[in-house]
Amino acid sequence: MIDEPLSSLRAWTQAFSDAEIPVLPGSVAEMAQLHAIEEANGSVDAHTLADSFGNDPLMTLKVLVHVSRMCMRQSIEPPEALVGAIVMQGVGPFFKAFASTPDVLSWLRPYPEALSGLLKVITRARRASNFALRFAVHRQDEDVMVMQEAALLHDFAEMLLWCHAPKLATEMARRQKADFHIRSADIQNEVLGIELVDLGQSLMQHWHLPELLRQTTDDHNAHHPKVRTVMLAVRLARHTQYGWQDPHALAALPDDIADIAQLLTLSNDAARRLVEGLDNVQPSVKPIQ
Repeated sequence: MIDEPLSSLRAWTQAFSDAEIPVLPGSVAEMAQLHAIEEANGSVDAHTLADSFGNDPLMTLKVLVHVSRMCMRQSIEPPEALVGAIVMQGVGPFFKAFASTPDVLSWLRPYPEALSGLLKVITRARRASNFALRFAVHRQDEDVMVMQEAALLHDFAEMLLWCHAPKLATEMARRQKADFHIRSADIQNEVLGIELVDLGQSLMQHWHLPELLRQTTDDHNAHHPKVRTVMLAVRLARHTQYGWQDPHALAALPDDIADIAQLLTLSNDAARRLVEGLDNVQPSVKPIQ
């Protein structure tokens, strides 16, 4: 575990680039069940696997990193979505590659506060993914699935921080809770010496993840409609993570709604009704397991 801030963005990237990525306990259990089914009758395919693990951002990240490294060795472009990554490696090699994957419950057992913090980020990521999907469909974007995946993975660096630097992540959460008016980026610089968005981009580049996925998670390209779709979904999920009537949400929502309305070419009232309706019906978001 990392207990003290590292010296630079490069040092953080090196520390996380080869670090283990634990996944949700439900993913580990699902893996064992599907592996047994595959060995018994060979009926498991890539779509079944993607449907089973697509709501676990850590498992999604783990698979994409593994396949991107494989593609880099073969000098080919990595697939942009989870199902394509599974197809590329094959069902049998998939089970072999991830047979001994650790789960976050065991990984963070000595750090219950960190486990709670991680699960909150994952819940937020799932909501962001749902918002991004609906925004992209409304815009009739051709890269709907990639944008949904980009929103799910947008905050993966924070998830890894909870897993590998739980004390530092807990300190950041404590400062944010003490004063919601402080920018998250300022707290990250104070505690870590870097911003997590920069760490995320650095890691994605180091891992050679798909270019479109890197672009749509890069907040520095906020002028691009695809990036704005993901950014606004992530922003909305973050601001409303404690409910629509939370003081922090009430303060932030007018700007969020105005920006979403502009992106979707809706009135502010119509945009507000749309996002609140999406949060009440979330077929793509499963309970944390």
